[in-house]
Amino acid sequence: MNTINPTTLQIIGAVLFGLAIAHTFATRYFERLAHTDRAHSGLWHLLGEVEAVFGFWALLLLGFMTLAWGWGGMTAYLDDRRFIEPMFVFVIMVIAASRPITQFTYDVVQISAGAMPLQRSLAMFFLSLSLVPMLGSIITEPAAMTIAALMLRDGVFAQNISTRIKYATIAVLFVNVSIGGALTNFAAPPVLMVAAKWDWSSAFMFATFGWKAAFAVLINAGLLTILFHRELEQAAATDSVMRRPTRTSRVPGVFVAFNLVLLGGVVFANHDPEVFMGLFLLFLGLAEAYKRHHDRLMIREALMVAFFLAGLVVLGGKQQWWLQELLEGMSGSTLFAGATLLTAVTDNAALTYLGSLVEGISDEFKYALVAGALAGGGLTVIANAPNPAGYAILKDRFEDHSINLFGLFAAAVPPTLVAVFCLWGLNHLAYEMFSLAAWRDWFAGVDRSFAFLLLLPVVVAAVGLWSVRR
Repeated sequence: MNTINPTTLQIIGAVLFGLAIAHTFATRYFERLAHTDRAHSGLWHLLGEVEAVFGFWALLLLGFMTLAWGWGGMTAYLDDRRFIEPMFVFVIMVIAASRPITQFTYDVVQISAGAMPLQRSLAMFFLSLSLVPMLGSIITEPAAMTIAALMLRDGVFAQNISTRIKYATIAVLFVNVSIGGALTNFAAPPVLMVAAKWDWSSAFMFATFGWKAAFAVLINAGLLTILFHRELEQAAATDSVMRRPTRTSRVPGVFVAFNLVLLGGVVFANHDPEVFMGLFLLFLGLAEAYKRHHDRLMIREALMVAFFLAGLVVLGGKQQWWLQELLEGMSGSTLFAGATLLTAVTDNAALTYLGSLVEGISDEFKYALVAGALAGGGLTVIANAPNPAGYAILKDRFEDHSINLFGLFAAAVPPTLVAVFCLWGLNHLAYEMFSLAAWRDWFAGVDRSFAFLLLLPVVVAAVGLWSVRR
């Protein structure tokens, strides 16, 4: 490992990054201050917004840069950052939360729920945490998070359910969205950062990560549904859990189809802001022209999420000096565990991007890094880019309109362990089960007399079954 010689600004950036992380866990305290200190309630409320945290500390870092480098040096640093992801999340969140898209998705989930041998409320709850997150592999994770969070907010979270269910549900939602986008090579931010450089196709992603991720998603959603089915059924009996929000009228099919085309165009052009911003302006024009087919657009919430992610980009640019050194010193299971834990305190896309800068790495290193980044993407709000969107949509359903991030972390540990087992444990199990080379090596090392004794019962059973059939 190379000796680390950080500059003063790098140290300041790391300190501010640490303070920003600590601040995210203290937002509930600032929210309470806003209710007790009326003289400065506006300031405390701003500091209590999780979406504003990283932007606030990023502005401080830019201030230090201006003092050290001057205005030109600071703006040059910003020019070197990539703000495409915050822009894309803003656009996709607004479009995905619009009535035409949510109506289409709700109809798909309703039809799927009707085909399941479960009470409709339980089926809707299960599909909101399984089918919708896996749809993120097609419509991108931010869109899946937005749609799933809206369905939960207007459904089960609107009922008189316990706080325990709320934290367990949002934890599973965050974890499942993080791993549910791994079925393709363009939907999950940590995969998107490395897919082109490492030549990972969607077929490769599904064969290597996707089926394991889908298995984990189904386990998490299924276990949560089973664990709380009695309380969910009771809530459904009193106030129709997961019902469709009241609408003045349904959006015509042609208008829904056109909005789906716009959404598809934005997803396809996710690397080209000139294109997806143009499509977004077209969407806004149509929304203004056909107001009767839209509710209030989620502009404010999406802007706050974009501000959060932009702040993460600014602060994250000064963390490479210690993150890359740390990653280079890991391998195998150590790297997987390290990536899972590091994801909790830094954006998983930034983590995989830094890992992609390391030259001459093995396939095992690549798999461990990305699998760990995916598995840990639900532990905190900052772990995965779509998480702030889910937080912004669901926080008003919690006490004090704020989510306790320690409670979120604790609730996210069990579904994260399921993801760890599927992405890491099944990886080795799958290799041992389906690798011809592994079977050949095992068979070559088996004692011949032991092999005979091992095969003898099988031969006897086969002969016995053959004689019975005759």
